[in-house]
Amino acid sequence: MGKNYALSDIVDALGGRIVGDDATIISGVSSLQNASSGDICFINDAKYLKALSASQASAFVLREKDAELTSIPRIIVENPYAYFAKVSAFLNPPAEHFLGIAPSAVVDASATVPESCSVSTLAVIGANVVLGDNVIIGSGCIIENDVIIADNTRLEPHVTIKHHCVIGQNCHIFSGAVIGSDGFGYAEEAGRWLKIPQVGRVVIHNDVDIGANTTVDRGALDDTIIEEGVKLDNLIQIGHNCVIGAHTVIAGCTGIAGSAKIGKHCKIGGAAMILGHLEIADHVTISPGSMITRSLPAADTYTALMPFQTHKAWLSTAAKIRHLDDLSDKIKQLEKALALLKSNN
Repeated sequence: MGKNYALSDIVDALGGRIVGDDATIISGVSSLQNASSGDICFINDAKYLKALSASQASAFVLREKDAELTSIPRIIVENPYAYFAKVSAFLNPPAEHFLGIAPSAVVDASATVPESCSVSTLAVIGANVVLGDNVIIGSGCIIENDVIIADNTRLEPHVTIKHHCVIGQNCHIFSGAVIGSDGFGYAEEAGRWLKIPQVGRVVIHNDVDIGANTTVDRGALDDTIIEEGVKLDNLIQIGHNCVIGAHTVIAGCTGIAGSAKIGKHCKIGGAAMILGHLEIADHVTISPGSMITRSLPAADTYTALMPFQTHKAWLSTAAKIRHLDDLSDKIKQLEKALALLKSNN
């Protein structure tokens, strides 16, 4: 069980304004529906008033304009959602790790591993690897030769970092991720495919999170670059030579083909597909499931999908779409005939 805190302790650490009993004890975070005594919840919208009234939480995080929606103790802040994330981190600090190298880990003699690092069981660290201070390497991770990992970065168990890649400070890479595997590059000759050596790197800047089983391919010639503050969900494919702009967020099962350049502060929904060599402007939002087939030069929200239907109805819709050109030609002919009739009257 975690430590208990008074509301005043939370506000002293994170800021905000308390309304009500500042000695209210908080032991955890919860949803409105499942909260019990000792929990703190948040709402961002007054439409959740019914759920707020029924909640058994001991305290809430609310906006200023919602401050009087309840008489239960509450913390008033500008952005309850972001504040709730901070409260959750405050109440649930990361587990402490032992310092040093586990006996079963294999660390090349040429690697640099400061005493402040933690290298867990069965991890492998190759030649000329350089770890910064306070780096955590989970069990079963493989870090190939000539990799650089900067201060305070954490690798969960079974992450693979391929040779010559660079990872910045304060990054968090989750289990099963593969950073720096070969990009998908082949040249055709006489009916056969010749593999093109992928000699670039993956360069990850500071404060990047990479989800479980996500893959970031190394560049063919130039580097694949993930800029500062990017957040990647699970099961994402980033192709070779891509550039993902700073503070962009990408949801799970998205695929980004080689040499695409994604702008800064973009939001890409789950299962979106972005073709190679495209450029996406800063502050673009792409809806889940969209197929992006051309560059997007202006900030906006883009959607490229059809609403679902029954299969029978979908077959009918698809058949009609195939005949849109014919229908367009017939409409043009009818418009000309109608114009001719009007001119003769």
